[in-house]
Amino acid sequence: MLPPYSPEPYSDFTNPVDAAKYQAGLDSVSEHLGERALLVIGGEHVDTKASIVSVNPSNPSEVVGTSASASNDHVEQAMAAASDAYEGWSRRTAEERAAVVHRVGDLIIERKFEFTAWQSFEAGKNWAEAEGDVAEAADFCRYYAHQALRMAEPVEVVQVAGETNTSTLQPIGVGVGIPPWNFALAIPVGMVMGPVAAGNTMILKPASNTPMIAFAFMKLLEDAGLPPGVVNFLPGAGSEIGDALVDHPRTRFVNFTGSKEIGIRIAERAAKVHDGQKWLKRSFMEMGGKDALIIDDTADIQQAAADAVRSSFGYQGQKCSACSRLIVFESIHDELVDAVVDIASKLTVGPAVDNNAVGPVISASAHSSIMAEIEAGKSEATLVMGGRSIEKDGGYYIEPTIFVDVAHDSRLAQHEIFGPVLSIVKVKDFDEALAVANGTEFGLTGGVYSNDPQRLAKARREFHAGNLYFNRKITGALVGVQPFGGFNMSGSNSKAGGPDYLRLFMEMKSVSERHI
Repeated sequence: MLPPYSPEPYSDFTNPVDAAKYQAGLDSVSEHLGERALLVIGGEHVDTKASIVSVNPSNPSEVVGTSASASNDHVEQAMAAASDAYEGWSRRTAEERAAVVHRVGDLIIERKFEFTAWQSFEAGKNWAEAEGDVAEAADFCRYYAHQALRMAEPVEVVQVAGETNTSTLQPIGVGVGIPPWNFALAIPVGMVMGPVAAGNTMILKPASNTPMIAFAFMKLLEDAGLPPGVVNFLPGAGSEIGDALVDHPRTRFVNFTGSKEIGIRIAERAAKVHDGQKWLKRSFMEMGGKDALIIDDTADIQQAAADAVRSSFGYQGQKCSACSRLIVFESIHDELVDAVVDIASKLTVGPAVDNNAVGPVISASAHSSIMAEIEAGKSEATLVMGGRSIEKDGGYYIEPTIFVDVAHDSRLAQHEIFGPVLSIVKVKDFDEALAVANGTEFGLTGGVYSNDPQRLAKARREFHAGNLYFNRKITGALVGVQPFGGFNMSGSNSKAGGPDYLRLFMEMKSVSERHI
């Protein structure tokens, strides 16, 4: 019997006891920096000549670790191992699978400050952002364990005289998980352990910026008693193994989170039927956003400004849910801008391990791309704060940046920059605000700050986003509380952390027995 599910609570790092626990995790993990991650295929750890080097984005001269890098030959080996493991794992009872998956979540929390420390070193997350990531990973395991039990119950069907009819859900096979670096534990864990809880087996290709966090998770799976081959680990360049994993005729489904461009490419490739393939592959895409927070003339300016800053600059704006567009009524525009700038200007920028409010962006290439977007934005709008690179130990730091006088159809208001850049758009009324909010190709998160019930009701109907928040920040969806996934080019709305997520990786069998 599993304990009831509830989201994992967060620490209070102003409390010296909690702060000491985090620091102990940093001290422990620092002794393991520079270690090597290996491929995991059928339970065997495999090294390769090719390597991926992971560096600390706060101080790129510090090597967090190196990882073996897989080739196409390893894809074949992993697919064979996952296929072999599927035969046994899919036949385990839902209770057996749920117990293992729930145990994984419990072990993640037992080692919480080990995982948070890896997040600070490798992903550039401050303490709260790192703990949120780790807690979400555990929540996925515990919640999906419960959902596996629910999915094992027969589906309700209509009975007719003279026969018994049953419909049940069953797993479908081997899946491929391709997660991003920005939630370096939560997203890999969620996209792997959901299908596994349903009875499938997986091949995980982690992001090349954060392989050490993913390898720590793989070692935990072994300690949790997950059978060999149920989850296989193939770090490697997407150009080397990505297409092979997606195209493979034994791949049953692909779970992806990342950029729109790569998501579209994967969806197109997954739709092609290859020689020896006996099914149509399923593909589940989460591809980012250009998320908007509307603030009207009834809102509490200071509270709205504080949540706008949290939504925009938490984890340096490197969340697909981050607020990158602030849509503000012209009657309160200047007051709101002043409040946002005042709050954002007080954010400290520096190393993630020191728990600064704003850390580095993930890589040199991301830094270069974001700075290019800021420079181009200066010709479109008015820069009122930030916009500069910060030199500290060679880290990839960028000041929190705010533009005003942003046209709703400009690049600043349409293109996903994925960094600490906020564009403020001025509107006359709520109808215009909704039109601007909906005026992108994306539809992931959104929000409204208003004390007008009619406006909130209108937003419920007409604000086209998969996750909509009223009078709060627009990031931080909780597993089982706010199922997460967007509309339009934000993805397939597969709703991670939702009650029907495991159903995506199962198919229904109906059996009729005539009474003789």
